[in-house]
Amino acid sequence: MQEPNRRLLVAGSPSSVPAALLRALEDRTRLAQQELAQRTDAGDDVLAYLAEHGGVTTRRAVAANLAAPRSANLRLCDDEEEDVRGELARKIARLLPDISPNEASSLRDHCVELLEKLANDQAPRVRGMLAEEIKRLACVPKSVVDRLAHDVEEIVSTPILEYSPLLSDADLIEIIAGAQVERVLTAIARRQPLGADVSDAVVGSLDIPVLATLLANPKATVRTETLYRIAVSAEKISALHELLVLRSDLSVRTIRRLATFVGTKLLEMLADRHNLDEATSEIIHRRLQERLQKDSENDTDAAARLPARMRDAIDEETVEIAVRRGDKVAVVRALATLTEVPPDTIRCAFEARAPHAMIALVWKAGLSMRLAYHIQVFVMHLAPSDRVAARNGKYFPFTKEEMAWQLGILGVLPPTGQA
Repeated sequence: MQEPNRRLLVAGSPSSVPAALLRALEDRTRLAQQELAQRTDAGDDVLAYLAEHGGVTTRRAVAANLAAPRSANLRLCDDEEEDVRGELARKIARLLPDISPNEASSLRDHCVELLEKLANDQAPRVRGMLAEEIKRLACVPKSVVDRLAHDVEEIVSTPILEYSPLLSDADLIEIIAGAQVERVLTAIARRQPLGADVSDAVVGSLDIPVLATLLANPKATVRTETLYRIAVSAEKISALHELLVLRSDLSVRTIRRLATFVGTKLLEMLADRHNLDEATSEIIHRRLQERLQKDSENDTDAAARLPARMRDAIDEETVEIAVRRGDKVAVVRALATLTEVPPDTIRCAFEARAPHAMIALVWKAGLSMRLAYHIQVFVMHLAPSDRVAARNGKYFPFTKEEMAWQLGILGVLPPTGQA
């Protein structure tokens, strides 16, 4: 019975062959084609055949194969699958930088032909894949870069606008003049380096998120007068305040202008700059003292009006968040509320860079030594040698009597029952 069955299987019609066996044969054929499509020694005729008749995975493998002949590449450039055309774009982008001047010009001409076709592909995803691959290359045709830079799809234009070394300042200024999409301007504002003329054009867009991106770009050259103009316009735009203060290329005039409206934390940052002349430093410190006094009055009034249930909401976690941000104003306010001590007293302990007094205040507030140590690091910015560490990694390093003595120096009573 076995021999007749074997003959029937071999000679019978396709319908008599088990479906599982047909699937196995198809899978084996498909795997063999994929392996062949990846071989650089498969031969032009084989790769051309697979590019035309292979499955999607096989055609994608041919598209990635550096040995694929011109006919196969041109066929795959019009393939119905975006992934296949995208794989071809990746290959051409990898191939171009390796073409030496001594190689036949026909190879470069072929690559350029494919790039131009792919740059005009109907699918934005394919054009975007091409743009991503060639965005840093200087060896691609300028016409292709220009085409992609002016593409209406953001996924296509933004990689080129941010990175392409082939775009001149004049090109970028022209694009900015006609740009209607924020992401296009933002991509240009992120370029490193960015010339002063282009920066001026970006500022002229009057787009706040774009201005923020420009100010955050450390390699964007921004003229002194341009920065001052931004500072004048930014008084009521809080999102730009810190970005302006962090710029290292501010003129004295701009610094003085910023000092008239930025918050306490940013005034402290301005006061810490090392390149200030004596007159400017005095102006900023005077302004800082005025602001601290105003904050103190506001904090005192607010603490007096704060219901007990709201004071109870200030816990270790909320204070820790402010500490990690380095938000001295918020930390002072929280400690003043919890200890019922005037904010000025808390602030004096911070400004005196006195960790012992600060630790005693944290103890009075009912918070942990771990938090007190973080205040020394993130808010007071003490050097490691000046910090006071926890005892056994967890506990306050002073006795209750020593804590009370530290508080007494500040004119503060110890916690109830701890006198």
